[in-house]
Amino acid sequence: MEVTEKRVLIVDDEEDLTWSISRHLSKDKDKYELMAVNNAREALDILKQVPVTVVVSDIRMPEISGLELLMEIRKNYPDTKVIIMTAYGSSEVQQEANARGCFKYIEKPFEIQELRQIILEGVEDKKGFDGRISDLQLSDLIQMHCLGRLTNALQVQKDHYKGIIYFENGDIVHAKVGNEEGEEAFYEILSWEGGSFAVQRGAKAPKESIHKGWQTLLLEGLRRLDEKRSPEEHRLVKETKKKQENMYKVLKQLSTLKDFILAAVFDSEGFPLNSIIGEKHKQKYKLSEIATTIAKLHKQIEITAMDLKMTETSEIALMFNEGICIITNILNKRAFLVLLAGQSSNLALLRMKIKGVLNELEKSL
Repeated sequence: MEVTEKRVLIVDDEEDLTWSISRHLSKDKDKYELMAVNNAREALDILKQVPVTVVVSDIRMPEISGLELLMEIRKNYPDTKVIIMTAYGSSEVQQEANARGCFKYIEKPFEIQELRQIILEGVEDKKGFDGRISDLQLSDLIQMHCLGRLTNALQVQKDHYKGIIYFENGDIVHAKVGNEEGEEAFYEILSWEGGSFAVQRGAKAPKESIHKGWQTLLLEGLRRLDEKRSPEEHRLVKETKKKQENMYKVLKQLSTLKDFILAAVFDSEGFPLNSIIGEKHKQKYKLSEIATTIAKLHKQIEITAMDLKMTETSEIALMFNEGICIITNILNKRAFLVLLAGQSSNLALLRMKIKGVLNELEKSL
């Protein structure tokens, strides 16, 4: 079984705080390696060099803000878990954010024991800390702007709909969707699940159409979102989340294989549904960079099978000098599993392990 090294990275521009946190958390040095830096640029340098399990970051920092750091982590290190330190916000908003979002929040000043417990939950993959930064939601981004007292414009697009939210020193001052402006436009944008977003740094609002506090707006928006969903939609959302959690648990079983590199599940169109990458391989392999290659390979395998009059492809193994890649179709080709392992792995054992988890994997789809 591969022994993975856990790392925790503290990021805050207050040197006294990072020193104090480091000193108090040193008692857990047998559980993880602790690193601390005082700006986001240094944090990004560390992330490029070694895999990090949990990042603990402030939002409001000079040069590169905590929000920009988190966006970079989401883009390049999606399995990373994040804890946000903030001096702003109400306990009600914090409770909602911890329940819904992909981050954990802790409000300054905090008890070091409280932070220590949250970090341990993240490092040890405890049930209370399921979120990864790849699960970033629009409500998370809005909260980041408010907590960080940022002045930006957040552009949001869902299908053919486009909206924009303006922040002034963390206050939500203007929102626009089509001809709609103000609070109702904000609530409309917040109701879009999925979609894409982009940040215009330093952009100023052309007018002020919203005057409520951001905590009130966000809580009301989330309440409306809950009301908008039918009982069936609530059930489906809960069921989907549970299936995603179960799928990740199955992939984690594969990660115990000798010389494991990565395992990922793709839908029939080649879109990644879930993945896990071995700790020591996270710098070399990023799913966002290889997903297209894997999808093309799977499609070519199916074309080749048809050309050979072999239409029922179930599994294919590719042997390289550096390792083995196994692609296994699931549920009559509705999805497929990719397992990549190093050269010291055993093909027969890999196939046996895959066979052992296929039933559980199918149930999670």
